[in-house]
Parts: sequence; C-alpha cells; structure tokens
Amino acid sequence: FLTALTRGPVSTAIRLTNLRKTFGDVVAVDDVDLEVADGEFLTLLGPSGSGKTTVLRMIAGFEAPTAGTIELAGVDVTQTPPYARDVNTVFQDYALFPHMDVLANVEYGLKVKKVPKAERTQRAQEALAAVRLEDYGARKPSQLSGGQRQRVALARALVNRPRVLLLDEPLGALDLKLREQMQVELKELQRAVGITFVFVTHDQEEALTMSDRIAVFDAGRIAQVGTPVEIYEHPKTPFVAGFVGVSNLLEAGAAATILGREGTWSVRPEKIRVMLGSPAPEAHERAAAGVIHEVVYVGMATRFIVDLDAGGSLIAVQQNTHATSDEVNSMRGQRVTLMWNTEHEVPVGP
Repeated sequence: FLTALTRGPVSTAIRLTNLRKTFGDVVAVDDVDLEVADGEFLTLLGPSGSGKTTVLRMIAGFEAPTAGTIELAGVDVTQTPPYARDVNTVFQDYALFPHMDVLANVEYGLKVKKVPKAERTQRAQEALAAVRLEDYGARKPSQLSGGQRQRVALARALVNRPRVLLLDEPLGALDLKLREQMQVELKELQRAVGITFVFVTHDQEEALTMSDRIAVFDAGRIAQVGTPVEIYEHPKTPFVAGFVGVSNLLEAGAAATILGREGTWSVRPEKIRVMLGSPAPEAHERAAAGVIHEVVYVGMATRFIVDLDAGGSLIAVQQNTHATSDEVNSMRGQRVTLMWNTEHEVPVGP
C-alpha cells in the first residue's frame, strides 16, 4: 500500500496565487500566495478567524475563491468540483458512519467509485495495516478509542491514494497525552506514504512538532512561511513572535537602554538566564536588571516574570534540574540580572 502511493516527479503539489475569499463585507482570505512541495508536510497555523481553514476548504473545493487561482500538480482546479480533485480531507469529528464496521467505512469511497469488491477490500485492508489497525476491521466506530477512530479516518482518506491529504484540526478532540502520541504517529505515517499533507491547527506546539514548513496566518494573510526553526528562532513580525511561542519583546525605551538600538526585538524566554545580584556580562552577552514580579512553577521548569528597570518586562524560563517549588517561589520580589547572548536578539517588524 505504501509503495502504491509513490508518484512521478512533480515539484509543486499545490500553488495558490492571489487567493482571496470574502463573505459579504468580511475578508476571510486576503491575497494569499503559497506553494506546497510534493511530499511536504505543511501546516497552516493561526488563531481562530485568521483564514487558515477557509484556505483549506478552497483547496478541497468546498469553498469557491472570490479571486485568485488554485493549482494541483500544475493543473488549474479553481473551478473543478471537489470530487474531481486529487485530494482527500480528514475532519476533526472523523465523520465515520456509526452503523458500518471499520472495514466498510474505509471501503466506502472505493464503493462509490464502483471499484470491484475484491480490490476495494484488499486496498482497505492495506490502508488499515498502514495505520496499524489491520485487526479492527469488524469493529464498529463506537467500539474504538478516539485515537483509533482518528486512524480509521486517515485510512479512509489514504485508501483513495490522493496526491494531497488535507487535515482540518484532526487531533483537536483528543486528550493531551493521546494528542501528543498521534502527532508523532501522523508525521511517521506521512513520511511512510510520501504524499503531501496540509494540516490546519491553532496549536503552535503541534505545528512545530510535525511540520516541514509552517505558514502563519494573521487576519487573512500569511505573516510568515518557513521551517519550524525559522519561524521560532527568527520571527519576522511581532505577531509571529507572540503567537509562536511566548512573546518576549524589547521595544521603545527598553530597547534603546538595554540594546543601545531602536526597533522591536525578540528574545525567547529559554535563552535568558536569571542571575542573582549584578554580575558583569561577557563581551558577547547582554544584561538587564530588574525585579522578579511573579514566579510560575510548572514542574519541569519555572517561568520568571521580571519587571525591568529600563521599562517593560521579560519572561525567563529555567529548567528545574535542582530547584524545588519552595526555592523558586522564594525568589519572588528579589532583584536579579537577566543575561543572554546577543546572537539571540532577533529584530521583528520594520
């Protein structure tokens, strides 16, 4: 089954050009340009109402764009109905038929296409094996866990051997531990089948964990596209810096005083060390004095919110390799010096 999904060389699986969608006076998607490589795992990340799900629905054909074009494998499908596009969609609610057993659910799309029974049963069994549910074909969806139902939904989509698989917040209904497990399994499955995945989520950690690249959406536009490392370590706007990870910005007077330069700068919390007293920085280091305003103990780590003498505040994260909750909580109200390497100061915005 996995080798059956191997495709010929196509460099671009999806190309969106000047894509726009309005609902009355509301602009949901505003002039989006995006290319997705063949075999890539791309995540559309953003808050509710940012346009990411509307883009996914336009790729699937469930929504018609107000303007712009959609190409799949180099073919313009902007006016092509959903059933004629080489894509399948997996939804958050799985959309399984409760009265059918698992095998029948997976076979259903092939049955609609009038694939002969022997072939569709074989392909459905292969798809279930790909998601490690080969022994569950006779069960009803109600007899499965949430993670197993999600994998059945994936098998039903994969059995059609689409070039592109669209996933609309498919892990949103799962509890945290199962969700984290499924993130790893889904990425492994995508690597194994080698087809293009376009994944929608508002969960930044999920996007960083699973993606080859991330497109961050803000108010209907793409604020930044890049690898997880690029998005996290080098955000291009204050919005991206704040949405992907904890917002830690130095700007205005604080930037001028501490950094000696104008503009807005991001320093990630885990890059900052909390030092008691007033140690002198090395040549490659920056130092900012302040008072610990709040201490948040979260088990593995502690978050320190520090009010800076220069104005504003920064959050620093420190691993609890030795400290206990009592020790870190006792630091509330103490004067400290925050220190970080200058290479971790990233300009954001103009």
